[in-house]
Amino acid sequence: MTRVLLRILAAVLLLVASAAIGWRVLAPAEQAASAITPYPPEPTPAFGVTGRLNQAPLIVDRRLRVYAAKHQVRADGPVTARTMYTARWSFRRWPAQVSAVVASGATVVTRWSDGWLIALDARTGKVSWRADGPEAPGYAGHRTGAATVWTPPGLRLAGGAVVVTQGQDLSGYALSTGQRLWSITVPAGCADGFTTEGGAYVCATGAYDAVTGRPVSGWPAGPYEPVGCVSFVCPAFRDGSGHGWLADGAVPRRVAALDAPGSTFAAGVVVATTDGGISVASVDGTRLWERPGMVRVLGGTPATVLVLTPSNTLEGLDARTGVLRYTYPMAYGTDDTHWKPGLYQVFDGYLAMERLSPEAPEDPESPIYYLTLDTVLVTVLPY
Repeated sequence: MTRVLLRILAAVLLLVASAAIGWRVLAPAEQAASAITPYPPEPTPAFGVTGRLNQAPLIVDRRLRVYAAKHQVRADGPVTARTMYTARWSFRRWPAQVSAVVASGATVVTRWSDGWLIALDARTGKVSWRADGPEAPGYAGHRTGAATVWTPPGLRLAGGAVVVTQGQDLSGYALSTGQRLWSITVPAGCADGFTTEGGAYVCATGAYDAVTGRPVSGWPAGPYEPVGCVSFVCPAFRDGSGHGWLADGAVPRRVAALDAPGSTFAAGVVVATTDGGISVASVDGTRLWERPGMVRVLGGTPATVLVLTPSNTLEGLDARTGVLRYTYPMAYGTDDTHWKPGLYQVFDGYLAMERLSPEAPEDPESPIYYLTLDTVLVTVLPY
């Protein structure tokens, strides 16, 4: 009888221990590892391809690279490091997934699938503020995390505000404190919008002040097409009639040169793709220069238009004259340039770009989608 009781007791203890272990593994958890070294100075590197990484970096404050994975956000540096380094800081949550990441200055704002918005100080990795928001989609960054940090779903920045969208709910939070500033219900079709340099949130059905949430006046009728955007912050747009506008102020300015379908705004000029190459005009419509040959317009720095040739050579063209300022192959060391461009971002004097296999299928989860393990190139642009 004693042996039977001992066996029962042992079985109960084993079950309790297993349950405790299971709870420890599966219970909601949060882990943060802050930086232990001083904040690095802004580098002054020579231009060119400086490294290749296996994840897409969000360049923050020109000093750090921030990455997103399914359950973790982390940072390393310097920006010009040739490969990924040990994390300077990291922030991990379970079972919530990283939905989107944006940054302004030294503030990194993360959105999680359970609805939480958590801002991190890029200098230390410590939490600056938290705000409860609507539930968000799960991680959709695939292997590199590019879609999460370069095209963040439902998370926008404008005018010192963080704008969050989910379905027909639209909310604004103060970037500095996380305080909820406003929350409104919008018509269907307003979830996937963009913000402007003038501080508006714009979607198919309307335009709203990012700080107050109020509809803005003086805008043409939509739906609107974003133009020249970086992480959904856009200097220009086209209205429902196909007319182009600059949106760098509270009231948009009409720019007829942007009427051309597919034209974009980069480095302060209008760049239009033609059958024979690209044609560049000033905001007032004055033709400035042309560049023959098929190229892909990537964007620009303050005085330079960036294009990528079919052979994956980067060209920097003077925005006012078209003079070639620099050119080099998008390759690290002796790497081949036979690849297909994937997602990319031009920001703060850097270009980061995914390299895809020449025969990459549509599915990013395919084992032959990316060119190689270290598939993201980082290049420094003369700024």
